[in-house]
Amino acid sequence: MRKLIQLLCLAAALLIHGWSHAAPARRPNIVLIYADDLGWMDLGCYGNHFNESPNIDRLASQGLRFTRFYAHPVCSPSRYAILTGQYPARSGITAHIPGHWRPFEKLVEPPCALSMPPDVPTIAETLKSAGYATAQFGKWHLGEGRNAPPGSMPKDRGFDVSFPFTAHDIPAARLNQDKDYQKTPATGPKRLAEYLGDRAIDFMEKHRDRPFFIYLCHHAVHIPLTTTPELQKKYEAKPKDPNYSCNPLYAGLLEEMDISTGRVMEAIDRLKLTDNTIVIFVSDNGGLEREVGGSPATLNRPLRSEKGTLYEGGIRVPSIIRWPGVTNPGTTTDVPGHVIDFYPTFLDAARLKPSPDQVIDGVSLLPVCRNPAAPLGREALYWHYPHYHHSRPSDCIILGDYKAIEFFDTGAVELYNLKQDLSESKDLAPQMPETARQLQIMMKTWRHDVNAQMPQANPGYDPARANEWWSRATIAPTPAPGTPRAEGERPRGKGKGKKKQAAE
Repeated sequence: MRKLIQLLCLAAALLIHGWSHAAPARRPNIVLIYADDLGWMDLGCYGNHFNESPNIDRLASQGLRFTRFYAHPVCSPSRYAILTGQYPARSGITAHIPGHWRPFEKLVEPPCALSMPPDVPTIAETLKSAGYATAQFGKWHLGEGRNAPPGSMPKDRGFDVSFPFTAHDIPAARLNQDKDYQKTPATGPKRLAEYLGDRAIDFMEKHRDRPFFIYLCHHAVHIPLTTTPELQKKYEAKPKDPNYSCNPLYAGLLEEMDISTGRVMEAIDRLKLTDNTIVIFVSDNGGLEREVGGSPATLNRPLRSEKGTLYEGGIRVPSIIRWPGVTNPGTTTDVPGHVIDFYPTFLDAARLKPSPDQVIDGVSLLPVCRNPAAPLGREALYWHYPHYHHSRPSDCIILGDYKAIEFFDTGAVELYNLKQDLSESKDLAPQMPETARQLQIMMKTWRHDVNAQMPQANPGYDPARANEWWSRATIAPTPAPGTPRAEGERPRGKGKGKKKQAAE
């Protein structure tokens, strides 16, 4: 009997010892799907009745949808914020790289930095050091081409595999440069949205047995708008919604991105990775309302204005997180989130800590993923956009329901209550001057804390030429914002085709 008791005690001790030394749970996979210029009201799950986005809508039905999620007014600052968790004002990446400017305006705006600082860790570098396989596919726009300093490309910043590309059609020559994937020579072009899905699926299949991070960056729905002939015909024939722009090219391009998203989600299911994979869908800034092909590309209503401004139409974006076991299916939250929050959220998910001297401005979204009503514990959100674009050089703060925008050329401050006035139609500053003043003081303090670069008075101010745009890439006049060349596109083709593209 004594021997039996001893054996039972030994077995229990071994069992307890085994539990205490069991391997930790595998860190979750992370797939971040990034849209380009997608407006807050463009998806079916956000109330759009013309565009069709069944796969992204299904993602929302399986996870958490944010109604108040924010990015920066143009792409490069938002991409910097995602990869570093920092406000872009800290690095000087406050416009799209390399940017443009108006040399004869009232203010001389600070130039945009041409790449991320090498001493600021990216989320790819951090996850890679923890054993993640990392991949970047699609639009990069954080330093590339002739203007980029050495060390600016994705593989320099923590990505094992990369296919940086910015256009809707990939020519065969560029496809054949993708040695990580192409097994046989390509003989013709391929649509980017389809190819990004191919690359992401291939990467997941190769790395299914270890945690991975995929940064999947679409160029949809950026101008110039193109889509497949089949999708264009489909939306040209579809009954129009009188409350929306209903642009067939825009809708078709959006559906291409949606199909790609659906293929990625299906592959995650097929590989039996669903329960341990976080999928995020988000846009880099608000929609562009410029007319293309006879109608606006999109309309951001009820939000005010568009991309390139600090009004809600420029910075409020769709965002969805599906995190099985953490997010509840079909839930929504009106707690404000921001692209700076993804870095600390991914650290939280992977059970990692930032280095002691690392500066992270975002907060983890894990509390709101678990409880859509949970506060995130920050006081305010800030934006610094000292550039002429679709608006004037300005700063912005959101504190609770209140939002203030300060314009640097006049010093004027506009004040809005977003809960009562989503369209920012009533400036409350004249009725609430003390609130406007306090928010302006907070913006000034924050600018000092992040060493934000400010525009200065222009000694060469010329009212007759104030609306003239110049490119920082060519140091020459350029088309106005919203055209492909002004937004960082390299026009393709020659002669009439090139001129038409630049005029869109």
